[in-house]
Formats: sequence, structure tokens, C-alpha cells
Amino acid sequence: MKQMVGNQLNEVTGGLGLKDDGGEKTETGEDPEVVAARLEQEERRKEKHRKMEQEREKMRQGIRDKYAIKKKEEGVAMDFTEGRIGGPRKTPEEIAAEMNAEDDSIIGQLGLTEQVEKAKTMATGAFETVKGFFPFGK
Repeated sequence: MKQMVGNQLNEVTGGLGLKDDGGEKTETGEDPEVVAARLEQEERRKEKHRKMEQEREKMRQGIRDKYAIKKKEEGVAMDFTEGRIGGPRKTPEEIAAEMNAEDDSIIGQLGLTEQVEKAKTMATGAFETVKGFFPFGK
């Protein structure tokens, strides 16, 4: 149905001389006038935005002057550790050192430290063996 209506519509518009096959097109297939208008509109938008930002900055500066507020430097790195509730974060190396140093854990209290280490070495060995079978493990 769409095809029949579409073909008939194309015949009608072609008969009226409404086809625009001979016009210039850019590499994207758009009319150069449309592209130029779009670029001009974009430039006007950017200019308007720049003017609005200047006005806002003037207003901000007036507020800073009125309340004696210093302007923040844009290139300064922020220090997020001050005001942090939990304190500074530990690196993975620090966490591993703490875990090795803690012998009063549940495993240490039960005397299972040797068995856990043995299980770790067996699991690591099994992983290395399986990794050897796959091409991404080489």
C-alpha cells in the first residue's frame, strides 16, 4: 500500500516540476545554503552564550566584592581527604600487610592458618594449570 501511494505521489510531484535533482549538494547530501545557515546559527548561539557568561561573571564578581569572598583558583587540585568521614583510604598493599599481620583472626585463633595457606597454593596451582589451556593465558 505504501509503495503504491509513494509511487503515485512521486509521479504527481514529478509532473508538477517539484523535483530538485539538479541542485548542488555537499558531500553529506545537504544544500550548501542550509549548511551555511546552520553554521551562522551556531555562531550566533555561541556569541549569545559568551555574552551571557560575561554578564554572569560580572554578577558573581559583584557578589564576591559585596561579601568579601575570594575567587577560587581554577587550576588548584582539590584535597578531598579533609572533611572525609572515614578518613583516608588504604592502598591494596596496606590492606594486604594488615591482613598478614593479623594473626588473631578467626582462622588464626582456630589454628587453621597452615591449612588455608595450603588451600591457597593448591588453588593458585590449579588456576595456573587451567590458564595454560587457554590462549589468553599465555
